[in-house]
Amino acid sequence: MKCGAIWFNDLGMSAHFGLALKDWRKRRRMSQLELGFAANVSARHIAFLETGRSAPSRAMVLQLSEALDVPRPARNGLLQAAGFAAAFQARPIEDQELAFVREAIDWALARHEPYPAFALDRHWRLLALNRVGTALLQAVGLGAGDSLLEALVAKGPIWQAIENRGEVARHLAQRLRTESAHFGGDAVLDAAVVKLQALAGDGAATSAGAVVATRYAAGGRVLSFFSTVAQFGTAEDIVLAEMKIEFLYPADEATRAALAG
Repeated sequence: MKCGAIWFNDLGMSAHFGLALKDWRKRRRMSQLELGFAANVSARHIAFLETGRSAPSRAMVLQLSEALDVPRPARNGLLQAAGFAAAFQARPIEDQELAFVREAIDWALARHEPYPAFALDRHWRLLALNRVGTALLQAVGLGAGDSLLEALVAKGPIWQAIENRGEVARHLAQRLRTESAHFGGDAVLDAAVVKLQALAGDGAATSAGAVVATRYAAGGRVLSFFSTVAQFGTAEDIVLAEMKIEFLYPADEATRAALAG
């Protein structure tokens, strides 16, 4: 029978899984041969899985997901499409089992002072900030629980405080496109990209500098920052796998002196 755009056959959910597998393979721009090589199976087996002629084992679903770099929530979806239970949990960061992770985040944020740092979720909601980051964002009306992304695309106080708005908007749009592609598409991130592109205007797409520094007008002075992003390298929990910690560093001597004083 036909259900929406998904065909089911005598193998039941394997046809559903096959369409999902093919979709992820296309998103990753891999041929059946390339995926088979990456997952250590034959291209013929990949073809049989995609058409529903073969049903995957649970181990095979996870093996193919790893080869395709499928995000944890979508891996759960592939498992369920193949008739298996989900493998990955999404515990809230406040969960008691994640206490040791929160301690690690707090340690990293505190050790980064006197420079700003904060933890963000998939959609750039502020999960935790160090004292300097708290002070910096409080000045533009933001704090834990707020969405940094929404504040930026809504042209709120933080957007108005950025001197090089066009350059920053172009850089952020590219970064969000990359993040969305990793997730196989994300409506929130994609919508933000469209808004940022409109805010960026028609200026140059790249900066002549070594990094794109964001220049904030704060307290009668201009603070210039570049950033690095850290993620949990071995996270199996969905929330942790999608979390990132952004560390801001001074991009000039004046900013370094202002924060060190």
